[in-house]
Amino acid sequence: MSQSAYIKFVQGSAVDQLSLSDVKERLGRYKEQTSLTGQQLGWDYTEAAFPYTIETKPGEENRWFYLKGTTPQYNYILFGVGTESAGDATISHVQVVLPESATHGDKSKANELCKYFAKHLKAELKMFNGRTIYYNPRK
Repeated sequence: MSQSAYIKFVQGSAVDQLSLSDVKERLGRYKEQTSLTGQQLGWDYTEAAFPYTIETKPGEENRWFYLKGTTPQYNYILFGVGTESAGDATISHVQVVLPESATHGDKSKANELCKYFAKHLKAELKMFNGRTIYYNPRK
């Protein structure tokens, strides 16, 4: 059975919503940051930190995309964007899905990416295990 995590853009978040192209851009920034870390350490950290390629399925470019693993330890992680109603407000979110074929490596990398996104965007993160982490400023 697949598992989902949600990065919700609630009151106090840095952005109100993200498009799929924004998500891809932020993944590129993550990859660039790990590359710079690797340069400081003197080894190719990018391949270890982001062992995926960004792929889209024809006809679904506007709905979702997936990360395809480049090594046997990693298979797939899916990303999509959407909205949900909370009372009279509409909350935008990024949904991260681990399909049934996902490995433990996929789950740990998806958790890392979700935390990275939520922390930098000051969002609320509902993790795969159902727990919620609040990175947004609350009173």
